[in-house]
Amino acid sequence: MKELQAVNQNVILKMDKEAGERKTASGIIIPGTVAEEKPKFGTVVSLSHIEGPEIAAGDTVIFKDYSGTEIALDGESFLIVPYADILAKVVETEAI
Repeated sequence: MKELQAVNQNVILKMDKEAGERKTASGIIIPGTVAEEKPKFGTVVSLSHIEGPEIAAGDTVIFKDYSGTEIALDGESFLIVPYADILAKVVETEAI
């Protein structure tokens, strides 16, 4: 089995199946059509050696649409995106 490892300020993401409307555990609905350039969701598989990264493997992130290079390895699809194209990290918070 082969493994992908990101280099040169890049992040490897596994695309979420549904990148449209999402609902957080606290009930906040994030619509799929927030802006003209729709961000997409993915799960971080690997990131290059970046000083002080704010994300880690396993995190769900939102990244710019039309960003990155799609690749397939061992029957799975991945996306390699520049670290700068990561817009946000999805975090769960406890309900108030």
